[in-house]
Amino acid sequence: MNIAITFRHLDPSEAIKEYATEKVGRIQKFLRRPMKAAVTLSIVKGEHLAEVNITAGSERYSAKESGENMYASLDKVCDKLEHQVQNAKGAKMAAKRGAMGAGEFAANHAQGGAAAEEEG
Repeated sequence: MNIAITFRHLDPSEAIKEYATEKVGRIQKFLRRPMKAAVTLSIVKGEHLAEVNITAGSERYSAKESGENMYASLDKVCDKLEHQVQNAKGAKMAAKRGAMGAGEFAANHAQGGAAAEEEG
């Protein structure tokens, strides 16, 4: 696990650096390969902006969040990333199990619903 933290327009503090490392490091348990993360913390027009890009093998995830507090922004961005990773993992598992995609499902039900109306 490799996490690089960059501060822009903000004085680096050890507390924020440790907090970001801890929060982003938790995402590793959802990934199968070692991750590399780039965390950018900045202040833009008074808003605390947290941006995280994660690469694990061929998978890439990114999220950006702004708020009044840097800690809250980090919490929100990590929640977004966890959600992205879990959705991707669910889609991969469904594809392995032979489930049909959302587009196929909608097309089948649209055709089935029209056929049911014609019969009735």
